Amino acid sequence: MIIGLVTAVAASACYGTGSVLQAVGSRKSARREAATASGTGTTQHGGPSLSSTAKAAVTWEFMVGTVLDFVGFGLGALAARMLPLFLSQTVISANLIVTALLSIKLLGIRLTRPEWISIGVVCSALVLLATAAGHEGSGDAAMSTHWWLLVISVVLMGGGTVAVRLMGSRAAILAGLLSGLGFGAIGVGVRILHGIDPFDLPALVTDPALYAILVSGAVGMYLHTVALQIGSVNGATAALVVGETVLPGIIGVVWLGDASRDGFAWVAILGFLLAVAGAVAVAWFGEPDGHAVAPEQEREREPEPIRS
Repeated sequence: MIIGLVTAVAASACYGTGSVLQAVGSRKSARREAATASGTGTTQHGGPSLSSTAKAAVTWEFMVGTVLDFVGFGLGALAARMLPLFLSQTVISANLIVTALLSIKLLGIRLTRPEWISIGVVCSALVLLATAAGHEGSGDAAMSTHWWLLVISVVLMGGGTVAVRLMGSRAAILAGLLSGLGFGAIGVGVRILHGIDPFDLPALVTDPALYAILVSGAVGMYLHTVALQIGSVNGATAALVVGETVLPGIIGVVWLGDASRDGFAWVAILGFLLAVAGAVAVAWFGEPDGHAVAPEQEREREPEPIRS
């Protein structure tokens, strides 16, 4: 349990730092697009084009953030096999806190009091979940479940990408939520994946869950990038938290045998609900860029003194 928690916390730190670095790279790329007055930076609906997203992905900040995401993915996969999904996914989703704190320094964002309160709620919820968590399930699932995971992942990620492109600049929260569902599908896929323990390469490469993980990871990363380009970094991350926490947690309890400690079920439920509510509150109170004012920008806004 302790090793699993440490692994999940490390994954959370990697994901949170990566999100902020990716946001820095995305916004740097967007400023360059605006400076050149390029018409290829947005779609007809006002969202970022594929070319602008690709340009964001080649900034050094974004590449370092992506490396951290891959490290976080590996650590998160280990945590998903050592902890109940409702605990591992929620601890990993605490990257929201890392994202918010680093945003203050790297993006010049000033968090409002409601946002700080919401982050405190998430922290309290994580303590409740850690206290209530019991044993993780075996992860045994019928092969039909593996196929269903693949089909749902393809439909959700494909349909979601189309919807986000059609909504354009209004799709930040939806893109964050869909990316979270994709990352949540990764947690479920890792838990049920065949050929891991003991290692069996033929079983691994013929398991539909492996391809569900690949599809969800690749498209989820793209949608997360879009969310960071067009919306608040904290709001997009909060929407991601909801997506990667709620569904995997329910699936883990209902189908994969995850459980809380005896007599602590109500604590687990309360912690789970508070974690989701806190994340939603951060998304709700986080304005797209309303309080994202860098110190140098603030100085530029100061009125010049009146000279007599």
